[in-house]
Amino acid sequence: DLIVHVRDITHPETILQKATVLSVLRNLNLPSHLLDSMVEVHNKVDLIERYKPTEENALAVSALHGHGLEELKQEIEKKILTATGKKILTININLEGPQLSWLYKEATVQEVEVMPEDGTARVKVIIGSSAFGRYKNLFPN
Repeated sequence: DLIVHVRDITHPETILQKATVLSVLRNLNLPSHLLDSMVEVHNKVDLIERYKPTEENALAVSALHGHGLEELKQEIEKKILTATGKKILTININLEGPQLSWLYKEATVQEVEVMPEDGTARVKVIIGSSAFGRYKNLFPN
């Protein structure tokens, strides 16, 4: 669904390495949308003082120090959701019914926040449009 190209930005041949990787990927005859949506990651930015990517849409990270990893996670999530046609939703459910079990089977449950005072929960899921349509038909409330 997505290509993430992580480069050691401190390597003296980093530009040549990028060209080589792109050439190999093109020779694999991958769909153009995969190459167009590729996430470019510049790693080891902690070794270069005040590093700013000169390439458009490149993300600067330091895996060692955790710098930029939250932005990278958000970018990957956004692109995966776009590529797969899924979305992240928070759904309020009644815990006495079968909704939670259904969501675990048909979607990716990320988080469940139980409200014990009224027997409900807020469930954060990654779900496709067709599955969400089935959910709404099965559980109209």
